Amino acid sequence: MLRPEEVAERLNVSLRFIRRLCHERRVPYTKVGKFVRFDADELEAWIMTHRVSPQADPRSAGEAGEDLLAKQLERS
Repeated sequence: MLRPEEVAERLNVSLRFIRRLCHERRVPYTKVGKFVRFDADELEAWIMTHRVSPQADPRSAGEAGEDLLAKQLERS
């Protein structure tokens, strides 16, 4: 079980941000008495569910540039 300080360090965020996530119930945690603890596996799963994958532009970079140039010329 991880302490909030350890989670903040792992995620490279502030302790205040971790506390806010807990208060808003946006991150899985466990209360042990008055203490908040995080399961490392649950935290990793939570991170993976919130991962945003990049989407490739179906057009090539050259085509995108040509379209932009064409639009600029139309405006002139």
